[in-house]
Amino acid sequence: MTADMDEHGRPEPPLAGDEAAALLGSPERRRATPAWKCGGLDAAGLRATVGVSSVTLGGPFKHMADVEDTHVARLLLARAAGAPWDAVDWDAEPDWEWTSAAQDSPKELMALWEGATARSRSLVADALTHGGPEQLGRFTTSAGESPNLRRILLDLIEEYARHIGHADLIRESVDGLVGE
Repeated sequence: MTADMDEHGRPEPPLAGDEAAALLGSPERRRATPAWKCGGLDAAGLRATVGVSSVTLGGPFKHMADVEDTHVARLLLARAAGAPWDAVDWDAEPDWEWTSAAQDSPKELMALWEGATARSRSLVADALTHGGPEQLGRFTTSAGESPNLRRILLDLIEEYARHIGHADLIRESVDGLVGE
């Protein structure tokens, strides 16, 4: 463990960084947690559930790939979703990313998530360079409002934080791995 990384190899957000460093540091820690929680598991481990829940480790992992790929691009650039998200009939299958993850191999899920986070990081880095956290996204609500980059990143943090709890419970039930 170093001052910049915890015992699981996850980056530590700066304690007293400027706004941009804080806004980037927190999502990076959250992004690293699903990889740690899902790391080393086989397909059966990623499909395991807890109790009566149908949520698997693969479900929130694939969901976060969707959030990284579509949420940031849609709100920041008003860009439509790309593959595989654009081929889904979301009206017929609103939980597609959660349920279809059981058919994906661990390697496929990891590649999907890693690609999505790389694209998201690139979009955010470009936005920070050209406008900072105050930069408004191109997406406009029905009320005519647009989120700024700060809000988009805070929503991303919230989304990771929500689903890391799922990963905690499921991973512990698979092989006893616990930790924050």
